[in-house]
Amino acid sequence: MSDYLLQLFDDNNTVLKIQKRLPYLFQLAELESSRAGKIGMEVGSLREKIIVALLIYLFGEKNVETELAITEPELDVKLYGNPISIKTITDSKIRGIKLIWTVDALKSKEFLNSYQPKCDILLVQINWNNYGGFYYIPLSVQKSVFDKIGREKYIKLPKAGTNPRGIELTGEALDNLFKDQNSKSISIFWYRTEIFYNPYKRWIDLWMED
Repeated sequence: MSDYLLQLFDDNNTVLKIQKRLPYLFQLAELESSRAGKIGMEVGSLREKIIVALLIYLFGEKNVETELAITEPELDVKLYGNPISIKTITDSKIRGIKLIWTVDALKSKEFLNSYQPKCDILLVQINWNNYGGFYYIPLSVQKSVFDKIGREKYIKLPKAGTNPRGIELTGEALDNLFKDQNSKSISIFWYRTEIFYNPYKRWIDLWMED
């Protein structure tokens, strides 16, 4: 377990800041990635940057590594050298968490046969106008559950003949991961704020500079 990540969940001031600011910042991310009232796929990258910015704010830029090779599909950021995967989901239930995004059947099989948990997980469950949460699933917990239930029950491959969006953690794996006493969580009420947002203002202001 990362003592640094535990600070996000054990420090009262940090917990309160996350509960207060995360819904507002994620709402901004949705506004910035929306067009004609529909949210684009880029919202996922913006949400990830918001969580990385939280780590930089708390631990300092020199201790947060963001320039990482794309050869590690799960790795999003390193904190003091510790690899972290950041995942977000918008739903009332925590299901459909992706391990890797692929539509290739052969790569899916290869992933199933070679997969081992490698990163701590920070997961945000967005549930507008209701309760969701911010979760920390340590690497040690993932390894324990993976060894206990086995890879076939841990990993859900896409069904043949469908247009899949990735390889997921099974419901059984998720239930075991969240029930573990070493996994941490912060309950968040996802309220929306009235925001007057102009996606072009920042760029207009930059054009206006000499």
